[in-house]
Amino acid sequence: MWRKIELYILSLWILFFLVFVNTVPVSLTTGSHFVGWKALFTVHIVPTVAFALVILGFIFFRRFNYRVVKGAPLNPKTIVKAENLNFETLSFLVTYIVPLVCFNLDPANGGNRNLVMMVLVLILMGWIYVKTNMFYQNPTLAVLGFNVYRVDTKESQNIIVIIKGKLAKDHVILARPVDENIYFAKHYQ
Repeated sequence: MWRKIELYILSLWILFFLVFVNTVPVSLTTGSHFVGWKALFTVHIVPTVAFALVILGFIFFRRFNYRVVKGAPLNPKTIVKAENLNFETLSFLVTYIVPLVCFNLDPANGGNRNLVMMVLVLILMGWIYVKTNMFYQNPTLAVLGFNVYRVDTKESQNIIVIIKGKLAKDHVILARPVDENIYFAKHYQ
């Protein structure tokens, strides 16, 4: 379950970065004056939390990438049929991440209620994301070169594979299970 939560946080990496950029206090009226790192991390909570979540997402990506590169203890699997599911990642991005960036998070302009609502939406979305096993719909991984496929192998049908690069019929992969029918995979050398 922890891997799913890590992938959920990683899927919101773009959102956290955009929230950080959107909420960093910069005075545009006096010639783009930045408040400074100390003031940013001690006074302004929203960009601080967003920055921390960006760093956490980076750590989770490194762990994810290590798991994929490490390979799998299972025997190689030959792909019989592969269907690209990357379009689902785009729908996740457009449906959830883009609207959340538009929340007014400025406490001076009544953003406290919006901040609470955004946190509640993210928690609810995460719960659904993990419970329904849709954690593989990850725009961050798509940006970083990973693809999602529904594949059939000689041994099993209708499994979801997250892999760096492309998959096609007759490719051979090493797969590491994440959940029932969802796998991290790498190409077999």
